[in-house]
Amino acid sequence: MEYIPYAGSGPYCYANSLAMMLGNAAPSLAVIEFATSSPFGMQLVGGNLAFFDPYGWDPSKGLDACLKAAGWTSTLVVGRDADGALAQLRQALRKGPVFVGPVDMGRLRYYPDSGSLSGADHYLVVLGIFDDWVELHDPHGFPHATLPLGDFMEAWKAVAIAYGEPYMMRTDFRRVEEVSEEDVIRRSLDNARRWLSMDGAHDMPPGSVGNGRAAEQLAMLIQTKYDPELRGHLVHFAVRVGARRVADAATCLSRVGYKDAACIMAAQARLIGSLQYSLVEGDIPLATETLRRLAGTYEQLRIALGDR
Repeated sequence: MEYIPYAGSGPYCYANSLAMMLGNAAPSLAVIEFATSSPFGMQLVGGNLAFFDPYGWDPSKGLDACLKAAGWTSTLVVGRDADGALAQLRQALRKGPVFVGPVDMGRLRYYPDSGSLSGADHYLVVLGIFDDWVELHDPHGFPHATLPLGDFMEAWKAVAIAYGEPYMMRTDFRRVEEVSEEDVIRRSLDNARRWLSMDGAHDMPPGSVGNGRAAEQLAMLIQTKYDPELRGHLVHFAVRVGARRVADAATCLSRVGYKDAACIMAAQARLIGSLQYSLVEGDIPLATETLRRLAGTYEQLRIALGDR
């Protein structure tokens, strides 16, 4: 059966924000996400927080690699404190929009459900500051959103975000090399293999596991402690973004001739995507069966990525 790539909206916040900053020369969202290595693995952080992305990975670790593969540079700026960060942001805005994040979604009060989003990381593009209001493009469906400056600064402080530092932004995006999308994908393969292998040192909390073990332990966790917090994280974010990342990666791999790896990632995407129903409905036997089927695919993918 022909694999049909997904098109649609969803929680692709940093990829969409980066695409806005790069403009007409930006790679497709699928290629941006591929180049960050986000689709290549699974992690259960601290034994209880699941993500369908590599062990030890977070967006801040993938953005520089993505820009390099695509032939771009940028300047990462980290504010010393609120006053210093705001001054730096105002200065940067004189040149144009600014890529900002991570920010805490729970502080973005234009979200109708912001009170339930505390600690969820997010990325956006700041367009300007006018009379103590911030105007921004939020890629999760809020173009030209506005927010009181004080609320924005609290979101940007990101105290509840488990990675990065407060007041992070990227400026001065500059294209230094023209790279085709296929070459961006090829340039990103070594990083994909490295992240999937889980090799190297990772600053992870006790109880963290990756790939097949993460899938198996999540299955056990769902059987014993499927509480509203775990359910909410999985059905509102982790499954949706995970399935899309992996589906996009399957398409990218197919474009550069990695047919076996593409088939495995297409199978992963179908498994992850199918979790949405069972987790929403609380069909624990079906969800655990799906996760155990998913567990074996990570080693298969590691082997396939070594071959065409």
